Amino acid sequence: MRNIIVDYKKLTPEVLALLVEKYPDGYGDDDVISFKNHKYETIEAVEVITEDTKYLVKISKRLSMQMESFDEDDYSEKEMADPDALPEITVEDLKKAEEDED
Repeated sequence: MRNIIVDYKKLTPEVLALLVEKYPDGYGDDDVISFKNHKYETIEAVEVITEDTKYLVKISKRLSMQMESFDEDDYSEKEMADPDALPEITVEDLKKAEEDED
């Protein structure tokens, strides 16, 4: 089984769909895996497993926003494997989300 650490920027719609399926109400503290990378930086990630690959997806505010807004029906089968098919989350989007939380 391959192990892949992936940032939200490199996330494909296919892997995002698996995340949304596994964590339909979002992920909690018990779902988070912490580890040190080769630079001894602490990384927090959530795990999703396919038949041949274990993905550790780095946690960020942008990942949460992508998971909340994701709809698998918006993507063709070809786009599901393309990280560029996901919309870019901008700084303005993050600010708006923070304002909405207040």
